Amino acid sequence: MGWHGYLALWCGVFGAVALIGYGRSLAGMTRARRTVRAVGRIERVQEPRHGSSPNEGIPVVVSFRDPSTGQEFTVTNDGERGERITTAWTGREIGVHYPRGRPHAFRFTSNLGEGGRGLGWPNFAVFLIYAGLVVVAAVDRGWPWALLGFCGLWAISGLWHLPGNVREVNGQLDTLASMTAVPGHVIAVLKSVSVDADDGHTYTNLMPVVAFTTRDGTAVTAYCASGLPDPAGSYGRDVTIHYSPDDPGVFTLDPAAERRSRKQDIVFNVLGLLVVGAAAVVGVVAL
Repeated sequence: MGWHGYLALWCGVFGAVALIGYGRSLAGMTRARRTVRAVGRIERVQEPRHGSSPNEGIPVVVSFRDPSTGQEFTVTNDGERGERITTAWTGREIGVHYPRGRPHAFRFTSNLGEGGRGLGWPNFAVFLIYAGLVVVAAVDRGWPWALLGFCGLWAISGLWHLPGNVREVNGQLDTLASMTAVPGHVIAVLKSVSVDADDGHTYTNLMPVVAFTTRDGTAVTAYCASGLPDPAGSYGRDVTIHYSPDDPGVFTLDPAAERRSRKQDIVFNVLGLLVVGAAAVVGVVAL
């Protein structure tokens, strides 16, 4: 069987996968469509134990109501409960999702929206069909089709998303400019150790945890992943926290570094778009 036969088989298999996936989504049969989503509220926050694993998240007690029955549940985040809760305060709303009719199988998520429609795999199957077509075109007609097919698609996607990325970064810069500074304290340094199975090298992950109180009296406990020098020796250190008045979960120890990072993100996005766009143009010229 030649290239075109393999291409037909490839497209047929992944075309069937895509059709089945889209059909299941329309019929409400995907896991995402069958998942119940509720809004939970943090009722109590406990301090993480110094030296414990960062994989456990901040210990909290959460209450939520099952939309179908109206029954209220009060639960904790012990064990594997979806996303780690890395920023917590009493009264904070977090997402809770679980299979229909099984609220005790709950998982936490930072997303308070309705979630997706289970189209990830069907969309990926469509992309694989497109990739197969581009590869065969490049084999039959030459390398310019690879540049045009892949870099052209990437450039179009970049052009589509760039305005939204710019608006997002501008919003983040506005948030940084409006932040309020309050004193904070490092209440714990969490630690996890892993060993590489190939070379036996040991990797140590340190995660400081800070506590601060906002101007309106909200006591926040949060992981501090960046901006803290010498995290290993930071336990008990006093720090200055800059937080957003609209969302205490958005905070930083170094606003200037955050501003530089956000501006660099836009520069890298534009440069990447120019590179793939130029590659696509080279492909068109070389056809």
